[in-house]
Amino acid sequence: MLLECIKAFVVGGLICVVGQILIDKTKLTPARILVLFVTLGVVLTAVGLYKPLVEFAGAGATVPLTGFGYTLATGVQEAVREDGLLGALTGGSIAAAAGISAAIFFGYIFALIFKPHDK
Repeated sequence: MLLECIKAFVVGGLICVVGQILIDKTKLTPARILVLFVTLGVVLTAVGLYKPLVEFAGAGATVPLTGFGYTLATGVQEAVREDGLLGALTGGSIAAAAGISAAIFFGYIFALIFKPHDK
């Protein structure tokens, strides 16, 4: 178990390092970097490179935003196999529904507790 945690920490940390380098060394906005990471996760999944990384690193590869792209892409792949072309439209949102719902729910709860305001 310790080795699995170390692999997850290293891979997740490297993904974060790439994001920090993009923030520091380019003129890309954080929003564009986030979109880039999700898109990169989808593309790497489509060409078959991200699944081996997920099998190796577990949460270190699925928790960062590239993992969200991986979830969307695998959901679409499965839905297309089962439902045909209609699955291309529904698979991603079905696969990511639990994560999206949790983000909305906990975001709402924390907004009620902490009184958000502008900086």
